[in-house]
Amino acid sequence: MDELGFHRTLYRPGTLLDVGAHDGAFTLPFAALPGSRVLAFEPLPAAFARLRAAAGGLPNVTLRPEALGDAEGEITLTLPVLEGVPQEQWASTAKGYAGLDARVTEQRHTVPLRRLDGLGLTELTAVKLDAEGAEYEVLRGARETLLRCRPILSIEIEERHRPGSTWAVPAYLDALGYDAFWEFWGDWRPMASFDRAAMQRASPNPAVFEASDPYVFVFYFLPREQAPAMLAVLRAAEAAASA
Repeated sequence: MDELGFHRTLYRPGTLLDVGAHDGAFTLPFAALPGSRVLAFEPLPAAFARLRAAAGGLPNVTLRPEALGDAEGEITLTLPVLEGVPQEQWASTAKGYAGLDARVTEQRHTVPLRRLDGLGLTELTAVKLDAEGAEYEVLRGARETLLRCRPILSIEIEERHRPGSTWAVPAYLDALGYDAFWEFWGDWRPMASFDRAAMQRASPNPAVFEASDPYVFVFYFLPREQAPAMLAVLRAAEAAASA
């Protein structure tokens, strides 16, 4: 089951949050779910323009050209450029790329910064988060929303973007009553079994593409009070798909 399958399998009508929406790979299928409302954040100007062209006309989608974090104001979004080609999938508010490689330069954009808690959401049912190293700050700024709404979460967490993040993010969510899992060939496993040394070997340099095989970077978080039932649903869906 892939990340989108996770959200489809556990879908509950309500607001779905797409943080780091980029071109709309999740925004558009989220919007197609019955009874959904989608709130999509994408701070990179070029990506937001494409997102607006793809999803801006959908009545149940709200697009925001902002970064999320644990403060309100502005923040620098750094985009690495490899031999003249912007590497949009590496754009980050959490780090820069100067000095990593002579082939890599930087573009910097000053973008609006918001806290999710400032939006007062009451019917948030799911979160997809891809913030290239800023996941911890996004979640800190969403603490009250997570406690109030208890959404499911899928989060891309990579040591190459933020050393220690595969420990810090699960620990933070554990304190908020979330259980963490990762999925491998249909097997849903607890975060405690994840082998970072074997499954997340990669360079922080955007000019280096080699990585461990497998390379696991999507992690899933379920409200502890609902985790056993939700895991049963996920495992049943995996079994049905492989039958």
